[in-house]
Amino acid sequence: MEATVSTRDAGFGVPTGPEPEVRRVGLLGCGRIGRLHAGLLADTPGFTVAGVADAVPEAARAVSASTGAPLMSIDEVLASPDVDTVAICTSTDTHVDLVVAAARAGKAIFCEKPLSLSLAEVDRALAAVEAAGVPFMVGFNRRFDPGHASVRDAVRKGEVGDLHVLRITSRDPAPPPPAYVAVSGGMFLDMVIHDFDMAGFIVASPVVEVYARGAVRVDPLIGQAGDIDTAVTMLVHEDGTLTTIDNSREAVYGFDQRIEAFGSGGVAVSDNPSRHAGWRRTAEATIGQPLPWFFLERYHESYRREWVAFHDYVVGGGDSPSGTDAVRSCTAIALAAGLSLREGRPVRVDEIG
Repeated sequence: MEATVSTRDAGFGVPTGPEPEVRRVGLLGCGRIGRLHAGLLADTPGFTVAGVADAVPEAARAVSASTGAPLMSIDEVLASPDVDTVAICTSTDTHVDLVVAAARAGKAIFCEKPLSLSLAEVDRALAAVEAAGVPFMVGFNRRFDPGHASVRDAVRKGEVGDLHVLRITSRDPAPPPPAYVAVSGGMFLDMVIHDFDMAGFIVASPVVEVYARGAVRVDPLIGQAGDIDTAVTMLVHEDGTLTTIDNSREAVYGFDQRIEAFGSGGVAVSDNPSRHAGWRRTAEATIGQPLPWFFLERYHESYRREWVAFHDYVVGGGDSPSGTDAVRSCTAIALAAGLSLREGRPVRVDEIG
């Protein structure tokens, strides 16, 4: 069972009440996503960055300078009595070994997605977490977007009646470089895994079957790297609910993220925010603002709320906001989607393992 979004936020998501217990975080990985999390941790009550480590010394020094945290090696972070929590923001191929080592060291663990490109490796990491009994959460930040969470709440409260169809649109503004695509694990594990998680987050029924189609419609170099850049996936849930997901690596108008839950009693929608609320109207047209261009613009608040929820979970106990059930399910669905694409047929999730 996965927990819901934190209830500690009040109004605009600012923690209220007494000063929270401080968790001392060792940041592993100081690249783009590591720098993002370093800034969020510095601004979120209940956290302090207690050490930083990266294989690239310049990256580690930059984050150390911005946070005041000491430079350490990974082994030093894991052994330090001044670190009780680790944030794993390194490359995907290192995640499992770091999760296993952190679990054995008794640290609470936050790990960026995906945990691994292999279900067997995911299981190895999760076995270590469960054996150690340490708190564990994967960074599926979109669960904490207020709009997306409102759709989940409407569905779970029965406000759309019996859910019939969940529709998810997820399109990036520009494709990644082919060199990144070649090592990403493919579109389903790298990009669409967020949407697979959203399906599990909103629909209270596991996915049993996956049918995926894909194409190269944006950049031929992505195809040459062995991947696709355009996809449509249908998920069949155990209770009969259907989820449809469409993805593109290039939406020229901005970062396009929408969700619609349609049921017997109505519909709940999470739409795109504009860059700001200003607009104008003339006799000829209504002119509004464009969409956010970068994922950090679109989801900055969800990343912040993610850390608030993680703190509540680590300090207060209960279920992980996005824990072992979520990460294993999403990985299995992504692998089933890849098999479906290759073989041109629906694939049952239990074929994957």
